[in-house]
Amino acid sequence: MKIALYGKTFSEGFRPYVQELFRKLTEYNAQLSVYKPFYDYICAETRMMPDISSMYSDCNDFDPFSDLMISIGGDGTFLESIPYVIRYDIPVIGINSGRMGFLAYISREEIIKAFDAIFNNNFDIEYRTMIHFLKPENLFEGMNYALNEITIHKGGSSMITIDAFVNEEFLNTYWTDGLIISTPTGSTAYSLSVSGPVVVPGSENFIIAPIASHNLTVRPLIIPDDTVITLKVKSRSGRFLVSADNRTIESVSEKEFRLGKSDRRLKMLRLPDTSFYSTLRNKLMWGVDKRN
Repeated sequence: MKIALYGKTFSEGFRPYVQELFRKLTEYNAQLSVYKPFYDYICAETRMMPDISSMYSDCNDFDPFSDLMISIGGDGTFLESIPYVIRYDIPVIGINSGRMGFLAYISREEIIKAFDAIFNNNFDIEYRTMIHFLKPENLFEGMNYALNEITIHKGGSSMITIDAFVNEEFLNTYWTDGLIISTPTGSTAYSLSVSGPVVVPGSENFIIAPIASHNLTVRPLIIPDDTVITLKVKSRSGRFLVSADNRTIESVSEKEFRLGKSDRRLKMLRLPDTSFYSTLRNKLMWGVDKRN
């Protein structure tokens, strides 16, 4: 199996688990291609030089014939790995070296069990909806898509005004600090922090959630994901920010954006005895009686 490995850093306590992962991958004779800055970091931190087949530094020298991408870190690192694999339809799985980890859901204690299952073909592939810019198309150097959310937010102290349309029908004028258009995957990310609903992946919905809306009667709204969303933005400060997951650019006042479901879907590798519901229970401590 040809495996690509992506990461940035990890805590000292995670060091033995990285060593454990490389031992397991060597045991199964995996051909490893590692993100070069991460490989250099591993060598410096662990004083080991893992046996690898190749390294990559950007999307241009990434091996398109990889069978699997492993992301080591948190959900932010997981999102950073997507541009490498999305064009090649390569599945991703995340090992959580941080705290929460909805996307990077494999804990350090589960590494051995997880990769025994993977190398014995005991897994499923889950397809996650992505959202992208229909207009303009040239944002973020062509990487105009997001797994979690696309966000318009203020760039200064003044709130912004956003006229929102759903399939050309006027929805609302938002006087707000920003507006989040989230996929079901992103419902446990930024949208959740502004009281957006938790939506099960595969539900075929988008969530429109305002950030600190000036009108207190405005609440998050769930719409079908075959909808085209048009946002006309005005900023008193003359500037505002546009984000697609972890990528952010500054834009100018009075600009129009059209958003819709991307033709691309992310392939996430799902292990046995794991599900979105079990992740909710584990990460959000649902069902745990803390009264004692």
